[in-house]
Amino acid sequence: MVNDDESTPFYAWIFLGVGIIAVSSAGAVFQEMSEVPPILRSMWRLSGTSIILLPGFIFQYRNFNFSNDSIKKLDAQIILISSIFLAAHFSTWVWSLDHTSLVHSLLFVTSNPLIVVVFMPILGTAVRRGHVLGALIGFAGAAITLFDIESGGEVTLIGDFAAFLGAVTVVVYMFAGRYLRSTRKFPIFVYAFPVTFFATIWLIPITIILEGTSFTNVLPNMAIFGWTDLAWLPFIAYLSLGPGLLGHTGINTAFRWISPIVVSTLLLFEPVAGALIGYFLTGETVLGFWTLIGGIMMITGAFMVKIEEAASELVETNVVENTEQSVS
Repeated sequence: MVNDDESTPFYAWIFLGVGIIAVSSAGAVFQEMSEVPPILRSMWRLSGTSIILLPGFIFQYRNFNFSNDSIKKLDAQIILISSIFLAAHFSTWVWSLDHTSLVHSLLFVTSNPLIVVVFMPILGTAVRRGHVLGALIGFAGAAITLFDIESGGEVTLIGDFAAFLGAVTVVVYMFAGRYLRSTRKFPIFVYAFPVTFFATIWLIPITIILEGTSFTNVLPNMAIFGWTDLAWLPFIAYLSLGPGLLGHTGINTAFRWISPIVVSTLLLFEPVAGALIGYFLTGETVLGFWTLIGGIMMITGAFMVKIEEAASELVETNVVENTEQSVS
């Protein structure tokens, strides 16, 4: 159970703050690696994270009991599907960073709360007024940001669309993770390592075919294992340890003391934090008038969806508790 604000330790907020800053910095760091093709960049990031996750996977796997063979087969299928969508998420998002502004890329790739509303009827989940209103405001804001697209400008429709695809694909990855982590009680590393590892594998032939990379290329920025070169190793080490491990670990740790709705709400400001980090790294940022207005609407709409989710969960919890009390 999450403690109230008065009993929330200060270091919980430090964990959360570090986690949000870490995940928010990924976009700016990826942009600093623009000499590397985007799909190869994504593969490098997933390779580094796989290595970081491997020790935890070995430790937790030894102590994890699978219930029966039929469920193990279903688990494996879900892991493979999840890895495909994780690979698609990274490749489309990182590609978008090369074809639109950092602010637009972050706004669209973090629009997944709005996309979840579209998936809810398919999954048989009740769609409430708050969900619909939040999604409408958010998608209207997304449309408004497109007014900043100019011929030859940094903001492009194809780049924004690629970032949006990154948000769509990560929703499927999130649903798969929720099932394996909540319903099947998978430990975090038992789920995260195979998904990340297989996502890495899927991207290898794709980058070779589409980007002309290879295992033997003498240029590190065109080689499958080029991330081990001293020029690129610091970038991949940071992306793997920072956003890849420390970011998600810090955020997940904060859930122990801080309400999920508070954590989720603060995460909605990832585009703002990411844009500020990008500004400090490069000294410049692209933020048009329509992007500012539409971006505020997108964050507001996502916030309304999160509030509605929290209210729905509270209602369901109260119903369960009242039913249990009446039965007893």
